[in-house]
Amino acid sequence: MKISDIRIDYSLKSLDVSDVLDSPIEQFKVWFSEALEAKVLEVNAMSLATVKKDGRPNARIVLLKGVDTGFLFFTNYHSKKGRELEENPFVSATFYWAELERQVRLSGKVEKVTALESDEYYFSRPFSSQIGAWASPQSDPITGREYLFEREAKLQEQFTPENIKRPENWGGYRILVDEMEFWQGRPSRLHDRIHYSLNKKETWKISRLAP
Repeated sequence: MKISDIRIDYSLKSLDVSDVLDSPIEQFKVWFSEALEAKVLEVNAMSLATVKKDGRPNARIVLLKGVDTGFLFFTNYHSKKGRELEENPFVSATFYWAELERQVRLSGKVEKVTALESDEYYFSRPFSSQIGAWASPQSDPITGREYLFEREAKLQEQFTPENIKRPENWGGYRILVDEMEFWQGRPSRLHDRIHYSLNKKETWKISRLAP
């Protein structure tokens, strides 16, 4: 089969402006809850796009770790994405939930979360993941996996679950969204797209977009 011959006709649900809440964050929480109930695989995985110094986009999958006034994720601040966010703090992200034939897109500016928030999440992780944050010089070239295993072994001798601390170069970001789109697959590629944009009065304008 040719790649161009792959087709799926979407028909599970519909979406209209009258169906959504006034706040896109609250609407996301509704859809996320439904995705959890549907047992969507890697439900909190999102494709996060940053911008390189030369203006080229750079995307990868990261895991959403919370939703409050924005969307939270955690990483090494010295990683490639961390360095790009230092240069340009604007991002876009996409969730795709195939089981529900749904997609959510968002964009906005990131801010670092507080040290307390980073600590709270860091110490909720398994000890092996806490060690991993120390062991990996994320995005830097390494000689092989043996390098990581050696660093991990040394760190396991140095730290215990009782005395480990969070690396200063590891923590969280919050995406403060100013634009979101909810996409529901429909037959004949006439999909439903409901778009939110934040206006100067800090209220949300909701509109339907052509598929």
